[in-house]
Amino acid sequence: MKTLTKKILLGAFSILILLSFNSCTKKNDFLPSTVTPAAEGYVKVKKDKNNNYVINIRISNLAAVESLQQSKSTYVVWMETDQQTTENIGQVKSSNKLNVTFETVSSSKPVKIFITAEEDGSDEFPGNQVVLSTAKIKV
Repeated sequence: MKTLTKKILLGAFSILILLSFNSCTKKNDFLPSTVTPAAEGYVKVKKDKNNNYVINIRISNLAAVESLQQSKSTYVVWMETDQQTTENIGQVKSSNKLNVTFETVSSSKPVKIFITAEEDGSDEFPGNQVVLSTAKIKV
């Protein structure tokens, strides 16, 4: 009986340790999209040892940007910051696999992440074709 109790306690302790590692990074789901209804994904943001924000994005079922109703050439990732600015933080490439990963680091604290379809990936301001967006980011 004591060995069973030890195994249960050890298992519970292991689960708590794993959960504590995940609690440092909060998962922020993208809201449902009318532009790409099948697309779903999330953003994870965590602070690194230099007090920068590491932003990881995972999206599945993202349609090729050329196949959108208003065809464009690239998807651009934007970040609204706690300083009320909007920054272009990079481009994501969709492929035949429809799965996208993206990672970047920013010194600004993200408040919201959204993705637009654009003709040029170096735009300084987002266009009006928002493909995916988060609610307020939890860091």
